[in-house]
Amino acid sequence: MRISVIIPSYNRLQSLKLCLEGLRRQSRLADEIIVVARATDAETIHFAAQHKDPAVRATIVEAGGGIAALNTGLEQASGDIIVLTDDDTVAYPDWLEKIALHYQANERLGGLGGKDWVYHSGQLETGRKNRVGQLLWFGRMIGNHHIGYGEARQADILKGANMSFRKKAIEGLLFDKNLKGSGAQVHMEVAFCLAVKKKGWEIIYDPNVCVNHFPAERFDEDKRNTFHEAAFFNIAHNETYAILRSLGAVKRSVYLFWALLIGSKASPGIIQWIRLMPIDKSAALKKLFISLKGRVEGWRTWKLYRNSN
Repeated sequence: MRISVIIPSYNRLQSLKLCLEGLRRQSRLADEIIVVARATDAETIHFAAQHKDPAVRATIVEAGGGIAALNTGLEQASGDIIVLTDDDTVAYPDWLEKIALHYQANERLGGLGGKDWVYHSGQLETGRKNRVGQLLWFGRMIGNHHIGYGEARQADILKGANMSFRKKAIEGLLFDKNLKGSGAQVHMEVAFCLAVKKKGWEIIYDPNVCVNHFPAERFDEDKRNTFHEAAFFNIAHNETYAILRSLGAVKRSVYLFWALLIGSKASPGIIQWIRLMPIDKSAALKKLFISLKGRVEGWRTWKLYRNSN
């Protein structure tokens, strides 16, 4: 069983060096490591091309954004298991070994995700949640991949910092180019994971399959810990489009009702706006309007997708 690891990277060379060092220390080494760098990022391309590990190779993508990078990696990966991670992660030494054992033990396993221990300026984000990576019947998503605990369990959605797929399960699948954003393209995992499940494969989350995650600077509109109108719009659009793609007619209607009336902190509806007002004050109304605008545009993108398929 061959394992390919795909790492999109853009202008974060120091993080990438630590990521590759973590892969060098694996008890089960990767058969190939594909670093996908933008054509404008000469430093990363040179570093990966000259790397001392023969398993590491650089490939170039012209377009910006995580989707173009991941799709380029998927098209070139030769492994039976395709592992995806971010350049600001450092894997536990048994990461790839545990991933391989999961796939060897379960022939119906199409996708596997694990825990990313998130550090903010050196401080570990703590918490414990049992419900991880779930899509509720009316379309609400539950993440919590970074604070999951317990045994391996069924999931619907994995997190891009720590997820893998059986190559056979993702034949014919690519990350959806209809999602918006110039960099991180939030929620790009959603439709991809749900498409794997729709084909009849299992998706598993195991909190014992771990990487350390040191969120690095993003060089696009989706800055971390900063409100940006375009990024806020993109999140609402991408979630709405991805969920509508995955639900039946009745559940789509329920989801839209929930999204507009309630919503989430990341993409508030009317009730979440009321809850946010004491904290965000006048900014809460701006967030509501941008969120609703993103929802409507996500619905339009879904309509175009449906009519073209």
